[in-house]
Amino acid sequence: MTMLDLLLILGAYLLGSISSAIIVCRLMGLPDPRTQGSNNPGATNVLRIGGKKAAFVTLLGDTLKGVIPVVVCHLLDRPDLTFALVGGAVFLGHLYPVFFRFKGGKGVATALGVQFGLHWMIGAAVGLTWLFMAKVANISSLAALISMLLAPLYVWLILPSGELIAMQALITLLLFWRHRSNIQNLLSGREGRISRNAGD
Repeated sequence: MTMLDLLLILGAYLLGSISSAIIVCRLMGLPDPRTQGSNNPGATNVLRIGGKKAAFVTLLGDTLKGVIPVVVCHLLDRPDLTFALVGGAVFLGHLYPVFFRFKGGKGVATALGVQFGLHWMIGAAVGLTWLFMAKVANISSLAALISMLLAPLYVWLILPSGELIAMQALITLLLFWRHRSNIQNLLSGREGRISRNAGD
């Protein structure tokens, strides 16, 4: 591993640590998303407290910060191990941001950004799975969990690299951990539906 690879990994973590939800809410004069609604600094909670425009900007920001460092790896022709570590680093940065006392979001949009950065077909497969599950179940968190559960399979089918599959498996495990309260609500039938602006 070269110094360039280490810098890419560090840069990815720092980029991931930039919380789109917190910044958008501050710029738009909205309450801190960590203190309102579900207390989660993510697009769904921003939708709940600030409306569609704020939520869209948050979603775009969180997705782009997953895409950018992976695309840079493509441009610099880095090995699969670097792709895996960079993707994992930006995701960890979103979950545990150094700039915001290590209290971040649940990572769905950033994970999707990493997947689109790896290959547009992986991102499309995960995104379409989310849309299908959201349409069928009308529950945002369930759609996220199912789509991310299938994500390692999509990586294996499209980019069969051990490092990349392991990275996605780790992202999936961490995402499930961050959604543990949602999973409890799903099991008890108390999870909110998208039509009520609830979810993850």
